[in-house]
Amino acid sequence: MSENRLSTSIVGLDEVLEGGFIANRAYLLRGGPGTGKTTLGLHFLTAGTAQGERTLLITLAEPAEQIFQNAQRLGFDTNDITFLDLSPTSNFFAEVQTYDIFSPAEVEREPTTQRIVQQVETLKPQRVFLDSMTQLRYLVSDAFLFRKQALSFLRFLIEQGATVLFTSESSEEAPDEDLQFISDGVINLSFSNQERTVCVSKFRGSNFQSGSHSMRLTKTGMKVYRRLIPESHRQEFIKETIPSGVVEIDELLHGGLERGTITILTGPSGVGKTTLGLQFMKEAAGRGERSVVYTFEEWKETLLHRCEAINIPVRIMIERDILSIVQVEPLHYTPDELADLIRHEVEVKSAKIIMIDSISGYRLSVQGDDLVSHIHALCKYLQNMGVAVLLINEVESITGEFRVTENNISYVADNIIFLRYIEVRGEIRRAIGVLKKRLTNFEKTLREFEISRYGIKVGKPLTNLRGILKGVPDILDSSDSK
Repeated sequence: MSENRLSTSIVGLDEVLEGGFIANRAYLLRGGPGTGKTTLGLHFLTAGTAQGERTLLITLAEPAEQIFQNAQRLGFDTNDITFLDLSPTSNFFAEVQTYDIFSPAEVEREPTTQRIVQQVETLKPQRVFLDSMTQLRYLVSDAFLFRKQALSFLRFLIEQGATVLFTSESSEEAPDEDLQFISDGVINLSFSNQERTVCVSKFRGSNFQSGSHSMRLTKTGMKVYRRLIPESHRQEFIKETIPSGVVEIDELLHGGLERGTITILTGPSGVGKTTLGLQFMKEAAGRGERSVVYTFEEWKETLLHRCEAINIPVRIMIERDILSIVQVEPLHYTPDELADLIRHEVEVKSAKIIMIDSISGYRLSVQGDDLVSHIHALCKYLQNMGVAVLLINEVESITGEFRVTENNISYVADNIIFLRYIEVRGEIRRAIGVLKKRLTNFEKTLREFEISRYGIKVGKPLTNLRGILKGVPDILDSSDSK
């Protein structure tokens, strides 16, 4: 029998839950103040009203009017949501009570329960959001009795045909392990080190995407960016060769790069790595293929001006929608958000070449997480989708000891192309070479690399120089080169 899934209206969260909540079950939403619990609850309820379902919001802490106003600011349509406001009013303190206001459990529990039961039996809601179960805990002094009553309460709601989402605010004084046990699923919201995350730790009767996923609260509600899992994405493609359009570079690569491969373009600052990557994109544009550059360090307008100065018509390519240059502020995006942007380009706009410029800029978006694991997942996803990946890697040394990367990520590369400054007779020149190519053979020589107003120019093999990788090569005479 197929199970009925209920969407949360948050695309990323539905993906994490592999389709949404299972109907007629109870789910616990955990998190501290300001983590987005009420916002998620509003998404859940408005997704139901959009389907013509009856929905009920029970609030025991925040006044319903305040929730309504906040929902309007976020653009939620709450007209079809029924509110049951059980939050304390100002009259509670203003009027004379017959019991201690700090010990109201015995007096308040029964009327609170009656109002909930009456509302549920009258409305017969299909979705219920209870904010929060922690408030009900204070109405029962005995922990065992609270667990028993909470379980009975949830079963009552489910038997009335409802799917329930209820919140708790765990603390040392009021832990919620008992609520985690009795719920069918547990969703954890957190906000630490300026980063919001969502994590599902329990989901009975279904698989789910484990781990922490990035989450952001925006002007229109909550957005979830699930962690990229490469093996869940795959697309059939032909591993054909992608030429650069520069004869000498293609000779070095024995034809060019292949689709579905990862290429590291490495070298010091200003040596021409980005320009070389864009040359492949220029050639792809001629075949009508779309490419995307994610630039973390260089301003988009600066990049456009620089490309036009060397005969790469980037503005025309952008106008024809076969090139997109995305300027990324790394501290504003998490790796999950960047992966979501890239997935859209690949799966919706059919991008064939993706360039990350550069790895050091991408590292800033990781903010303390493991760079290698994130970039590995991103590259393997793109590889599975048949996309040619260009990773721009900047090395610190201008000359001296030769190093491919300084981030220990060279293992992910199918191809490694390096650019190098060399000094010849007091003049700074550039050299290009191929260090690794997994699918085919490649030319083992190094060639001089130039960038002019006419574009990239690559010379013949530098057979008369020795020690190029040190940056200060020796010039061989005719007898030494034989």
